[in-house]
Amino acid sequence: MLVDSPPEQRAETAPAPPKRRATRAAGLLVSVLILSLVAMASIAIGAKELSLDQVWHGLFQDSGTYGDVVVDERLSRTLLGLLAGAALGLSGAVLQALTRNPLADPGLLGINAGASAAVVTAITFFGVTSLSGYVWFAFLGAAAVGALVWFLGGSRGATPVRLALAGTALSAALYGYLQAVMIMDEAALGKMRFWTVGSLNSATDETITQVLPFLAVGTLLALSLARPLNAMAMGDDTARALGAHLGRTRALSMLAATVLCGAATAACGPIVLVGLMVPHVVRSFTGPDLRWILPYATVLSPVLLLGADVIGRIVARPAELQVGIVTAIIGGPVFIFLVRRRRTAQL
Repeated sequence: MLVDSPPEQRAETAPAPPKRRATRAAGLLVSVLILSLVAMASIAIGAKELSLDQVWHGLFQDSGTYGDVVVDERLSRTLLGLLAGAALGLSGAVLQALTRNPLADPGLLGINAGASAAVVTAITFFGVTSLSGYVWFAFLGAAAVGALVWFLGGSRGATPVRLALAGTALSAALYGYLQAVMIMDEAALGKMRFWTVGSLNSATDETITQVLPFLAVGTLLALSLARPLNAMAMGDDTARALGAHLGRTRALSMLAATVLCGAATAACGPIVLVGLMVPHVVRSFTGPDLRWILPYATVLSPVLLLGADVIGRIVARPAELQVGIVTAIIGGPVFIFLVRRRRTAQL
């Protein structure tokens, strides 16, 4: 269901006073520092307990046992978490602005469903068994659904309501197909149940190399859309009066969100609620200005994803709890709180 934006979010953001801009900039620097600390924790902490000295030797000096654990496993996992977290948060912020729904996330437009349906098709009908094969099928599935949602939503005449309805309908159909295939094919069920939960376990240099170009292009495109999306928050008529190209902005927003979420989902599986929670929380202290929401979401979303991954490594030692499970456990209560707070504010 589409949730209309409150009046203060429909107004274009006026230039902030210098003091407020300085506070936001300082907050962004603090966020980068927090991200650096969480990234270091992700490298230092794992299911296998290592001392800081062993981590240091594994990272810079030792190519043996410690090097295999720290560099080949934890460092690659941390890099993928940084990239995927930033992509999910940024795509969520763009979609919330595009649909004028502060509770939207990439799943709203069927992107996760498209990636999942493509992976189960690859496993069942094409015999794909490697992660490198999953990545391309998942990305193509997400891209195809994004294009179809754009077409069904009215293409250049698309509106937030039409896009949300088209995405919801496609998601329902694709998840029905997904369940039917998995029930009929036990092999597909066994392989898909690990991919669909969302995980950073499969991080490799090859996976990072495959998705990095898409994530870089999607990030640059999304950040460039801050001003036109700010104008569109005022309403279509006002945005046109200000010179915004509505059709082009919506098309580019769809493209950016699809590329970002598609690449992240292809590499890690469908990790839920990161793209919903972080932009929503960020908006509470930056205000509605996307020129600040997008950078903050890019920095703080990996904090949530890597933090959840570290928690998953600790609580189930010597085994691991997948990051998708941890984010769902954390995100469920947070989502309920956000919905209740929004309802209270509207009363």
